[in-house]
Amino acid sequence: MDVTRQVIQAAEARAAALADGDAERLSALLHQDFRWTAHVGETYDRTEYIRRNTTGHTTWRSQKLLDPEVVVVGETAVLFAEVIDVVLAGDDDTETFRMPMTQVWVRSDGAWVCLAGHAGPRRL
Repeated sequence: MDVTRQVIQAAEARAAALADGDAERLSALLHQDFRWTAHVGETYDRTEYIRRNTTGHTTWRSQKLLDPEVVVVGETAVLFAEVIDVVLAGDDDTETFRMPMTQVWVRSDGAWVCLAGHAGPRRL
């Protein structure tokens, strides 16, 4: 399998872990020094990102990557995509967000892990 496909599969696995609220799977896909900047401008370290996305602060239903592009330089890859995020907005209501997203992936012990990312701004 080529490197581009490996990175896309890792990003899709991260999206699936979010949708499943699976902290263990999400943790395995994030570098120890992971950082994320949300579409609202807030920045999270790895621990806070996992907590916010698996313990009910944000309840994910799905994340779909549209037309992902990957640039690989050595053991680092940058993934660009538009995403469609569906999250729980109320008791049974969902809210859909569409926005650009950038992720930085690094190969560590043969596996791709996400080092950093940014989503936004939200598109109406």
